[in-house]
Amino acid sequence: MTPSPSNDKASDPRPRAAVVVAHPDDETLWCGGYILTHPEFLWRIVTLCRAADPDRAPRFRQALRRLGADGEMANLDDGPDQAPLPAEQVQETAAHLLAGRRYNLILTHGPNGEYTQHRRHVECCRAVIELWRSGGVDTKRLWVFAYEDGGRAYLPRVRDDADRRDVLTNEVWLEKYRLVTDVYGFERDSWEAQTTPREEGFCCVDSIEAAVKRAPWREQQP
Repeated sequence: MTPSPSNDKASDPRPRAAVVVAHPDDETLWCGGYILTHPEFLWRIVTLCRAADPDRAPRFRQALRRLGADGEMANLDDGPDQAPLPAEQVQETAAHLLAGRRYNLILTHGPNGEYTQHRRHVECCRAVIELWRSGGVDTKRLWVFAYEDGGRAYLPRVRDDADRRDVLTNEVWLEKYRLVTDVYGFERDSWEAQTTPREEGFCCVDSIEAAVKRAPWREQQP
């Protein structure tokens, strides 16, 4: 079930797909099932934060191996106060991580994040959309994670207006759950383990013009 990474990326004939997230574990929580079930893509997974985290960084590298992907981490501030980051800094970091490559698909956070509320998720989404608008990234399609939690009324679940909804098989969901608990080390009663979605949702567009017109993409200030 788990794809094997190619030893020769340059000659790999698979189309390229990227996941741009704020933190290691976001890739698994919000689209891990899609990655696991789509080995036809050559996956690159990048995170804006935690490169210097002595616990999370090695766990992320282990997750990459399990997901059959390559990837890289940056080390933007992720302190508890969540002070806003300069938009240019976030964009430059995301562009660097994507390494100037052309992608058939990029996945990232939704404009309002997946739950109430994490500023870095929102900043990540804004950066990717602005890079796409300005030509700083090259992708045929952009999908954003489509989850909400009713203002903390319940655990994150797929938005009603999602374009795509994938219910994971038990086998795929268990592998995703093992990544969250065994690889990332979250306890089974943790928010992360309880959240791990069995259904994944995405809002999907194939042009920046379509993205800015879509209601789910309209941003709210965190």
